[in-house]
This record gives sequence, C-alpha cells and structure tokens, in this order.
Amino acid sequence: MNRQKRQAIFERLQANNPNPTTELSYESAFELLVAVVLSAQATDKSVNKATAELFSVANTPQSMLSLGVEGLKRYIRTIGLFNNKAKNIIETCRILLEAHGGEVPQTRKALENLPGVGRKTANVVLNTAFGQPTMAVDTHIFRVANRTRLAPGRTPLEVERKLLRTIPPPFLHDAHHWLILHGRYTCIARRPRCGSCVIEDLCEFPEKRE
Repeated sequence: MNRQKRQAIFERLQANNPNPTTELSYESAFELLVAVVLSAQATDKSVNKATAELFSVANTPQSMLSLGVEGLKRYIRTIGLFNNKAKNIIETCRILLEAHGGEVPQTRKALENLPGVGRKTANVVLNTAFGQPTMAVDTHIFRVANRTRLAPGRTPLEVERKLLRTIPPPFLHDAHHWLILHGRYTCIARRPRCGSCVIEDLCEFPEKRE
C-alpha cells in the first residue's frame, strides 16, 4: 500500500470520527490501567459494568489495596479470569504505592514491570492516558492491518512496528482508536461490512463483500 492511499484512509477515518477514544469508562490514569487489565479476554461492556461499582468504592491504589484480593474479587467476579486479575491488580497497587508514589508511570518499561501488564496494555495506557503515539495491536487492529494490507504482518509486534513506521504523523496519536473501532464495528471477523465501509475503495482486501 502506498503513502497516498494510507493518507487517504486516515483522512476518511478522521472525518468519520474526529475524536476517537476508548470505550472503557475511566476518569484517571489509574482507573484506565485497572480497566485495561480487566479487559483482557473480556468485553468493554462487561468491564464497564463491573468498574462502575468498583470505582465508586475504590479508585486509587491505596483504596483498592485496602480491599485486598478477596474484596476485589467480589466486584469483578463476572469478568473472565477474575482470580488472576484480582491478584495482579492488588500487587500492582502495592508496587505503585511503594515504587511510584501512587502514580501510574509514564514509561513502557515501568508499566510492563507491573503484574498483568504486557506490551498491549502498556501501549493503551501510554496512548490514552498520556497522549503518547503508541499502537496497541489487539485482534481487531491485527485483522484490519492485514486484511486491508495497511500493515501486513505475522505477529502483533510486526504489525505494530509497521503501523508506527507508515502511518502519517498527524494521525498517529488517534490511529490506535480508529483502527480498533473500525475492526470492532465494520471490518468484523467473519463477515466484514464492506458495503458500509468508508475506506472500501482504498482497501486492498481481495474478497470484499457487498
């Protein structure tokens, strides 16, 4: 895919959604971090339902640490893998308090040292909470990048690096959200909605559908 086509793709995505953001509900970097950890193998809707109650009683590292693992489980038991997630989040709260003054760190290395935080989660927090031009390649972005030929790759890391290298700089900050939302609602896995896609004529997917 050439530079002109990439430029046109992001111009259209921007025109269609000028201010994209995550569908997770949060009001602080800490709430976002917790929500993203909880969202692994879970829907944003299920996470938002759980955190609406959780954050009303504990929305800082200290208050969440005070819940303890068992106390936290009561709020997140409807979410997949809640046992491990509760342990990771409580330990993360401890580390934030002991090593970061209760603040969410703004570097990838520090974030990835937190339990349950991998590269994708770190990228989401860096981009959404701190405005850094990162690319969190989930299943949606991986599919869209390969299907459209925007940035084909065999692994999420390969796709991430290609996207960061080839997306026009003015669009880089918001590209993560545009691509996720496009994959979630239009370029869906089984039957992509090509007929209602704003970038259909720019997409290089050879098996487009009506």
